[in-house]
Amino acid sequence: MNQGNTAFILISAALVLMMTPALAFFYGGLVRAKSVISMMMMSFGSMALVGTIWILYGYAIVFATPGTAGYMGIPGVIGIDVANLGLENLLTVSPDADIPPLSLAAFQATFAIITVALISGAIADRAKFGAWLVFAGVWATVVYFPVASWVFNIRAASVTGQNLGGGWLVDGLGMIDMAGGTVVEINSGAAALALALVLGKRVGFAKGLHKPHNVPFVLLGAGLLWFGWFGFNAGSELAADGIASLAFINTMAAPAAGILGWLIVERIKDGKATSVGAASGAVAGLVAITPSCAALTPVASLVLGLIAGVVCGLAVELKFRFGFDDSLDVVGIHLVGGLVGMLFIGIAGRDVGLLFTGNASQLGVQALGSVVVLLYSFVLSYAIGWTIEKTMGFRVRNEDELAGIDTLMHGEEGYVLTND
Repeated sequence: MNQGNTAFILISAALVLMMTPALAFFYGGLVRAKSVISMMMMSFGSMALVGTIWILYGYAIVFATPGTAGYMGIPGVIGIDVANLGLENLLTVSPDADIPPLSLAAFQATFAIITVALISGAIADRAKFGAWLVFAGVWATVVYFPVASWVFNIRAASVTGQNLGGGWLVDGLGMIDMAGGTVVEINSGAAALALALVLGKRVGFAKGLHKPHNVPFVLLGAGLLWFGWFGFNAGSELAADGIASLAFINTMAAPAAGILGWLIVERIKDGKATSVGAASGAVAGLVAITPSCAALTPVASLVLGLIAGVVCGLAVELKFRFGFDDSLDVVGIHLVGGLVGMLFIGIAGRDVGLLFTGNASQLGVQALGSVVVLLYSFVLSYAIGWTIEKTMGFRVRNEDELAGIDTLMHGEEGYVLTND
């Protein structure tokens, strides 16, 4: 076992876990003051619920071994003989393994948590907390865990020494996705679009009507997200090596250029470059570099970040054109940004992109893999959300939305100015 790599993975896991509270600040600042508790609680609800089911069975699904039955969780990953279940199976490291399986389990748990939390931004101000938790649990089980297995399963085999199956999008199709452009970004963005359609528009939905109530929260959240994203991308190498270093510097480059791209769009469109735009541009660059952080040079990462900032800055206007209320622009930033990052690999990826090889085959593979995940997530997310809405109800009443749902859902207020 490589103790340095193990420590690197565990530190990266802690960084990625911090990204979910950071997202709570980012989203919380963007909503109305009367909905800030509800918004932030959806992120913390994801931490609680997804963290629990990951241990019970999520890890077992994502890192399943072929030709096995059983549904055991940790300890007792799918593929371990039932007669030999025990924690020692996860603590023991085979001679060809680099890190213990439990370090991978911890790291990947944080990915599942934040992916679910990302979706909540599309339904801000109008969702019931209980219904959200039901959606989060079902969606993680039938959408996130399978998709994560399609991409991440095969990469983990070489460092854990486990005989892992799955990973067909990477191992079979040949798709490149270092840290989750499909699993995290496109997956959550497609689900966000589905839920926005199921829940419908907020009362009085119109451009400029819903303004952020706490811009410092937004900037704080964006800064902490950027900090945690170094663990997200560099940690996905599962080793403290040169590839992790490349992913690290690219995670610095792309969001920096993403800020510039978004601010240029704002300056041209609206005449002003805003702080919320800077925060959004940073996140757009981070989203785009997620799948491509190990496939690009730093200069190419700057180009990608600039493109993502411009494209996502324009894409957030699509909700007004097409009439869907994606409250906090999950679709415009995560779905569109994820697609940009995935496709850019096929164009400028080192040794595989069209610009290097003159061959568009990798671009086609990247597009196909992205579309597969997009459609899978959207269809199932819509079905899950629609079922919850028709049974227990997903959306609050209009009058409760107007009054603010913090008191209704949680019996609390975000800001109490007096004790009277």
